[in-house]
Amino acid sequence: MKTTELEKVASQVRRDIVRMVHGVASGHPGGSLGCTDLLVSLYFDVMNLKTDEQGSVVFDMSGSGEDMFFLSNGHISPVLYSVLARRGYFPVSELATFRKLNSRLQGHPATAEHLPGIRIASGSLGQGLSAAAGAAYGKKIRKDPHLVYCLMGDGEQQEGQIWEAAAFIPHRKLDNLIAFVDFNGQQIDGPTDVVLNNRDLGKKYEAFGWNVLHMDGNDLTDVTTTLKKAKQASGKGSPICIIMKTEMGQGVDFMMHTHKWHGTAPNNEQLKAALAQLDESFGDY
Repeated sequence: MKTTELEKVASQVRRDIVRMVHGVASGHPGGSLGCTDLLVSLYFDVMNLKTDEQGSVVFDMSGSGEDMFFLSNGHISPVLYSVLARRGYFPVSELATFRKLNSRLQGHPATAEHLPGIRIASGSLGQGLSAAAGAAYGKKIRKDPHLVYCLMGDGEQQEGQIWEAAAFIPHRKLDNLIAFVDFNGQQIDGPTDVVLNNRDLGKKYEAFGWNVLHMDGNDLTDVTTTLKKAKQASGKGSPICIIMKTEMGQGVDFMMHTHKWHGTAPNNEQLKAALAQLDESFGDY
């Protein structure tokens, strides 16, 4: 898909995000907006997904014979739900049920809801990379050539389990795994370098045996180019970690450059102001 087409999808996804969290006055718009370009690129351009004869996506929980994606920082569920719906995993109209009673679209993704596209329950930070490691190891055992992708937050790097997985993955030469760190410098309690400084994450991952790349996660051209490089580098003995610089709240000016919108929903006036900055490309739900 061309960059201009991906930009249209990303704009619509960002509209979905702010409308979803506004609808229930709860949720996490900041990180969702920042990671939109990555998830749109993965699901609409990069990942090899199972489809039927008509080209519609078919979800297989086993992930056999297709690329797999794991969201570790599950609080940014709005962006994942929107991308999955817009990609055809479930009806776009279901986005209106986000965080409501009996909805399959829980605040943090849950497998018990049997929502197509959701492979693990996430939101207890630090666990996603371990789950992705298991999936990548399974593909190695089955000689499945497809890739496993995992998205983590930078605040999440403060969890010890991340580094257990980060040591295990290169040790087992899981070179079919591509991990991302959403490096926006913000977490719920403030700037990451104030809460607990991550220092140079790239050098840390390199020391553990990862092939580290860097990209601007809010520049779709850079995203698609870097993802292509990552795929070309896969299968060569080392897992890949992409340090992805993003802006929390990207696309909505008053949500950017602050941790305030990590877990705060816009009011009516703020929603109107946000939507005015985002193009409606395919129709709101």
